[in-house]
Amino acid sequence: MSVDEVMMDTEERMEKAISVLKQALSGIRTGRATPGLVDSVRVEVYGSQMPLKQIASVAAPEPQQLVIRPFDASTIKEIEKAIVASDLGLNPQNDGKIIRLNIPPLSTEVRKKMVARIKELAEEAKVSIRNIRRDANKAIDAAQKAKEITEDDRDALKDEVQELTKKFEAMVNELAEAREAEVLGE
Repeated sequence: MSVDEVMMDTEERMEKAISVLKQALSGIRTGRATPGLVDSVRVEVYGSQMPLKQIASVAAPEPQQLVIRPFDASTIKEIEKAIVASDLGLNPQNDGKIIRLNIPPLSTEVRKKMVARIKELAEEAKVSIRNIRRDANKAIDAAQKAKEITEDDRDALKDEVQELTKKFEAMVNELAEAREAEVLGE
Protein backbone atom coordinates (compact mmCIF):
# COMPACT_ATOMS: atom_id res chain seq x y z
CA MET A 1 0.00 0.00 0.00
CA SER A 2 1.45 3.36 -0.98
CA VAL A 3 1.83 6.16 1.55
CA ASP A 4 -0.93 8.19 -0.15
CA GLU A 5 -3.26 5.19 0.10
CA VAL A 6 -2.40 4.81 3.80
CA MET A 7 -3.32 8.45 4.45
CA MET A 8 -6.56 8.24 2.46
CA ASP A 9 -7.50 4.96 4.17
CA THR A 10 -6.76 6.47 7.58
CA GLU A 11 -8.95 9.50 6.95
CA GLU A 12 -11.78 7.36 5.52
CA ARG A 13 -11.73 5.03 8.52
CA MET A 14 -11.73 7.97 10.94
CA GLU A 15 -14.70 9.49 9.10
CA LYS A 16 -16.47 6.13 9.40
CA ALA A 17 -15.84 6.15 13.17
CA ILE A 18 -17.47 9.60 13.32
CA SER A 19 -20.50 8.43 11.32
CA VAL A 20 -20.89 5.40 13.62
CA LEU A 21 -20.83 7.77 16.59
CA LYS A 22 -23.43 10.06 14.98
CA GLN A 23 -25.67 7.05 14.36
CA ALA A 24 -25.30 5.87 17.96
CA LEU A 25 -25.96 9.36 19.34
CA SER A 26 -29.12 9.73 17.26
CA GLY A 27 -30.59 6.78 19.15
CA ILE A 28 -30.10 8.46 22.52
CA ARG A 29 -33.27 9.96 23.84
CA THR A 30 -33.57 13.65 24.54
CA GLY A 31 -36.73 15.27 25.79
CA ARG A 32 -38.00 15.48 22.20
CA ALA A 33 -39.41 12.81 19.94
CA THR A 34 -37.27 12.07 16.88
CA PRO A 35 -37.63 9.18 14.41
CA GLY A 36 -33.99 8.31 15.17
CA LEU A 37 -35.09 7.01 18.58
CA VAL A 38 -36.45 3.81 17.05
CA ASP A 39 -33.67 3.25 14.49
CA SER A 40 -32.18 0.49 16.63
CA VAL A 41 -35.48 -1.43 16.89
CA ARG A 42 -35.48 -4.69 14.93
CA VAL A 43 -38.75 -6.49 14.26
CA GLU A 44 -39.28 -10.23 13.69
CA VAL A 45 -41.41 -10.34 10.51
CA TYR A 46 -41.60 -12.58 7.45
CA GLY A 47 -39.26 -15.05 9.17
CA SER A 48 -36.37 -12.64 9.79
CA GLN A 49 -35.24 -9.66 11.85
CA MET A 50 -35.74 -6.39 10.00
CA PRO A 51 -35.07 -2.76 10.96
CA LEU A 52 -38.29 -0.96 11.89
CA LYS A 53 -37.81 1.73 9.25
CA GLN A 54 -37.89 -0.94 6.50
CA ILE A 55 -41.39 -2.09 7.44
CA ALA A 56 -42.99 1.15 8.65
CA SER A 57 -42.81 4.91 8.34
CA VAL A 58 -41.89 6.80 11.50
CA ALA A 59 -42.91 10.43 12.04
CA ALA A 60 -42.83 12.92 14.90
CA PRO A 61 -46.03 14.98 14.52
CA GLU A 62 -45.58 16.51 17.99
CA PRO A 63 -42.49 17.15 20.13
CA GLN A 64 -43.55 14.45 22.62
CA GLN A 65 -44.96 11.81 20.25
CA LEU A 66 -43.86 9.39 17.53
CA VAL A 67 -46.29 7.83 15.07
CA ILE A 68 -45.40 4.52 13.39
CA ARG A 69 -47.40 3.51 10.30
CA PRO A 70 -46.68 -0.06 9.17
CA PHE A 71 -46.56 -0.55 5.39
CA ASP A 72 -48.36 -3.87 5.98
CA ALA A 73 -51.08 -3.64 8.66
CA SER A 74 -50.63 -7.32 9.57
CA THR A 75 -47.19 -6.55 11.06
CA ILE A 76 -48.50 -4.11 13.68
CA LYS A 77 -48.46 -6.66 16.54
CA GLU A 78 -44.85 -7.66 15.80
CA ILE A 79 -43.79 -4.00 15.70
CA GLU A 80 -45.52 -3.40 19.03
CA LYS A 81 -43.77 -6.46 20.57
CA ALA A 82 -40.37 -5.29 19.29
CA ILE A 83 -40.83 -1.82 20.79
CA VAL A 84 -41.84 -3.26 24.16
CA ALA A 85 -38.88 -5.68 24.06
CA SER A 86 -36.40 -2.90 23.17
CA ASP A 87 -34.59 -1.05 25.93
CA LEU A 88 -36.21 2.27 25.00
CA GLY A 89 -38.66 2.20 27.89
CA LEU A 90 -41.54 3.36 25.69
CA ASN A 91 -45.11 2.16 25.91
CA PRO A 92 -46.72 1.72 22.45
CA GLN A 93 -50.41 2.45 21.94
CA ASN A 94 -51.90 0.51 19.04
CA ASP A 95 -55.19 1.50 17.38
CA GLY A 96 -55.09 -1.22 14.71
CA LYS A 97 -53.65 1.03 11.96
CA ILE A 98 -50.88 3.01 13.63
CA ILE A 99 -48.77 2.86 16.77
CA ARG A 100 -48.33 5.96 18.89
CA LEU A 101 -45.36 6.34 21.21
CA ASN A 102 -45.64 9.08 23.81
CA ILE A 103 -42.21 10.25 24.86
CA PRO A 104 -42.28 11.07 28.57
CA PRO A 105 -40.16 13.94 29.86
CA LEU A 106 -36.83 12.71 31.16
CA SER A 107 -36.18 12.63 34.88
CA THR A 108 -32.90 14.00 36.20
CA GLU A 109 -31.69 10.48 36.95
CA VAL A 110 -32.46 9.28 33.41
CA ARG A 111 -30.75 12.36 31.94
CA LYS A 112 -27.61 11.56 33.94
CA LYS A 113 -27.65 7.98 32.64
CA MET A 114 -28.04 9.28 29.07
CA VAL A 115 -25.08 11.65 29.56
CA ALA A 116 -23.00 8.76 30.91
CA ARG A 117 -23.94 6.70 27.83
CA ILE A 118 -22.96 9.60 25.56
CA LYS A 119 -19.57 9.76 27.27
CA GLU A 120 -19.14 5.97 26.78
CA LEU A 121 -19.97 6.25 23.08
CA ALA A 122 -17.58 9.18 22.67
CA GLU A 123 -14.79 7.25 24.40
CA GLU A 124 -15.43 4.22 22.16
CA ALA A 125 -15.16 6.47 19.11
CA LYS A 126 -11.88 7.96 20.39
CA VAL A 127 -10.45 4.48 21.02
CA SER A 128 -11.44 3.50 17.49
CA ILE A 129 -9.72 6.62 16.08
CA ARG A 130 -6.58 5.88 18.11
CA ASN A 131 -6.54 2.30 16.82
CA ILE A 132 -6.74 3.66 13.28
CA ARG A 133 -3.80 5.97 14.09
CA ARG A 134 -1.82 2.96 15.36
CA ASP A 135 -2.53 1.02 12.15
CA ALA A 136 -1.47 3.98 10.02
CA ASN A 137 1.74 4.43 11.98
CA LYS A 138 2.54 0.71 11.56
CA ALA A 139 2.02 1.01 7.79
CA ILE A 140 4.25 4.10 7.68
CA ASP A 141 6.99 2.29 9.67
CA ALA A 142 6.73 -0.69 7.31
CA ALA A 143 7.10 1.62 4.29
CA GLN A 144 10.20 3.17 5.85
CA LYS A 145 11.69 -0.27 6.63
CA ALA A 146 11.05 -1.33 3.04
CA LYS A 147 13.01 1.78 1.97
CA GLU A 148 9.95 3.25 0.20
CA ILE A 149 10.23 6.48 2.21
CA THR A 150 12.96 8.25 4.18
CA GLU A 151 13.03 8.72 7.95
CA ASP A 152 12.16 12.39 7.50
CA ASP A 153 9.14 11.47 5.36
CA ARG A 154 8.12 8.90 7.97
CA ASP A 155 8.25 11.50 10.73
CA ALA A 156 6.31 14.02 8.64
CA LEU A 157 3.65 11.42 7.83
CA LYS A 158 3.34 10.40 11.47
CA ASP A 159 2.84 14.09 12.36
CA GLU A 160 0.15 14.29 9.68
CA VAL A 161 -1.59 11.20 11.11
CA GLN A 162 -1.41 12.76 14.59
CA GLU A 163 -3.02 15.97 13.27
CA LEU A 164 -5.82 13.89 11.70
CA THR A 165 -6.28 12.10 15.02
CA LYS A 166 -6.55 15.40 16.91
CA LYS A 167 -9.02 16.76 14.35
CA PHE A 168 -11.30 13.73 14.58
CA GLU A 169 -11.08 13.53 18.38
CA ALA A 170 -12.15 17.19 18.51
CA MET A 171 -15.13 16.30 16.27
CA VAL A 172 -16.05 13.48 18.70
CA ASN A 173 -15.93 15.93 21.61
CA GLU A 174 -18.10 18.47 19.75
CA LEU A 175 -20.72 15.85 18.85
CA ALA A 176 -20.81 14.47 22.39
CA GLU A 177 -21.04 17.91 24.01
CA ALA A 178 -23.85 18.97 21.66
CA ARG A 179 -25.81 15.81 22.41
CA GLU A 180 -25.23 16.19 26.17
CA ALA A 181 -26.59 19.73 26.00
CA GLU A 182 -29.71 18.44 24.20
CA VAL A 183 -30.22 15.67 26.78
CA LEU A 184 -29.78 18.07 29.68
CA GLY A 185 -32.17 20.51 28.01
CA GLU A 186 -29.69 23.37 27.97
